[in-house]
Amino acid sequence: MYAQHFGLTQDPFSIAPDPHYLFMSERHREALAHLLYGVTGPDSTGGAGRASGGFVLLTGDIGTGKTTVCRCFLEQIPAGCHVAYIFNPKLTVTELLQSICDEFHVAVTPAHAGAPTVKDFIDALNAFLLQSHAAGESCVLIIDEAQNLAPDVLEQLRLLTNLETSERKLLQILLIGQPELRAMLARPELEQLAQRVIARFHLDALSATETTQYIAHRLAVAGHKGPLPLDARALARLHQLSRGVPRRINLLCGRALLGAWANGLHQVDRKVIDRAADEVFGPAIAPSGPRGNLSADPQQPATVRSDTRKAWLAGAAGVAVGALAAAAAVLFLKPAAAPTPMAARAAASASMPVAASTSGAASSMRPVASQLLAQATTLSPAQLAQLPADIDSAWRGLAPAWQLPVTTEPPCPLAAARQVQCLSTDSLSLPLIRQLGRPGFLTLTAPDGRAAYARLLALDAQQVTLDLAGQSVQLPVAALNGVWTGEFSTYWRTPPGYNGELHEGSSGPAVAWLAQNLSRLDGEPALSEQGRAPVLDKALVARVRAFQRTQGFRPDGVAGPLTLMQLNRDTGVAEPRLPTEYGARNAP
Repeated sequence: MYAQHFGLTQDPFSIAPDPHYLFMSERHREALAHLLYGVTGPDSTGGAGRASGGFVLLTGDIGTGKTTVCRCFLEQIPAGCHVAYIFNPKLTVTELLQSICDEFHVAVTPAHAGAPTVKDFIDALNAFLLQSHAAGESCVLIIDEAQNLAPDVLEQLRLLTNLETSERKLLQILLIGQPELRAMLARPELEQLAQRVIARFHLDALSATETTQYIAHRLAVAGHKGPLPLDARALARLHQLSRGVPRRINLLCGRALLGAWANGLHQVDRKVIDRAADEVFGPAIAPSGPRGNLSADPQQPATVRSDTRKAWLAGAAGVAVGALAAAAAVLFLKPAAAPTPMAARAAASASMPVAASTSGAASSMRPVASQLLAQATTLSPAQLAQLPADIDSAWRGLAPAWQLPVTTEPPCPLAAARQVQCLSTDSLSLPLIRQLGRPGFLTLTAPDGRAAYARLLALDAQQVTLDLAGQSVQLPVAALNGVWTGEFSTYWRTPPGYNGELHEGSSGPAVAWLAQNLSRLDGEPALSEQGRAPVLDKALVARVRAFQRTQGFRPDGVAGPLTLMQLNRDTGVAEPRLPTEYGARNAP
């Protein structure tokens, strides 16, 4: 609708993974290089058959562009390379092998009457791989959304890499998935697979400068000429609201340009961005401020926001369907520090008047929107009222999983005496909580506005399981929207001698533990402690940064609680685990 208004030939902000729109930031170039390495290996000539075999791992948060990079990679596959692409990995072992054979166009003949067995598929696949190798060709298997792979399927994939000649392995496997894929591969039972990962890369979100370059790039590909139709304050606000995630940038930019067109504007300012965020992400849920809390523009009175929102709805009612599609992004946002219940939002939205010229379209969409909101809100006021309001009670409820005593004493000092600390943070998203994979409790907002604490029993991409008054209750993750404050609390086991974050220049037993465990992960011999006290020097800081990059953390080189918690998990420190697979119901 707005294309001609801004001199565009097509929609520049579609969320479809079109490789023509791929913005090659430094991170995206590195990601693409890792995928190409999986095919060509260290040989820069790009000839087929140079890959050393094993696994290549590409991870990134939702919407950071993993699939788009993969599509670009597929366009650069060298000649003489066969590719099998699996985009729905929620399969059994037999279904996966059948899909791989189908992708490689391998005919499978059962050895006996009936359906082909696992052995039939593997025999046929092995014959195809040997034939390709003899012809000087290579074979690559790409699995997207690989965090959905079941453990037995991952083990079968590892066994497929055993298909080899005396010179090299016959199949290269690229795993592409969300951050929890790294946590999966860190499990002790998947150690053999993890050792076969020859390259791994985590795709981060864009910086503020890259966000502006990304928008300019997509507009240019779509035919835009001249200065950007967004001013500097709008670009800064857009980066803040999108957090540099390309898919969120697309959703927000598309809606902002649509709103500008609907109101006859040729320049998008901060007010347009805020109104667009209100429509794309829902009212009062845009991240703002240093903590990333979700709130509307604090400088704009509520009555003004309400009036402008009415005008915005009137101007853009014809594309209300797009707002519903974008609503899925809300599930992965951190909720407001003082959230509004979703039911109240739905009621307010349903009662909001619109201009007469668009009232038919808007009213026809309103029941659908209200229905979706109602389905997402499944935590009832009665359930919230049953949760403990005393945080010490919440810590005591978590103590048995950590084999900590439950007494009348303050729980956190009691835990600290046993080398276990309490940690509460509002800097974690649901995907990162799944990645850390540890039991804890969420701080929710009860109907009367008080804090209420719900113990987290299990979490996957679709559902969350909470302990509500002693009952294990499974809910869609959307049930947390509007009631979860974004705060997550858990215990964690500290290194020996730990008394705070480890910065450059820190020394002592905790630094020695850090160095030894990083060496274990790198497959290197542990550093000797004899001769001098261990110090967190520049070389060790660089290793901490490298570990943080592989985990998707900010690579600041500071070994704080989150970095050490993930290091605990990756090195098998004895801590309880949170079930994160689909359908998990019971706490460890």
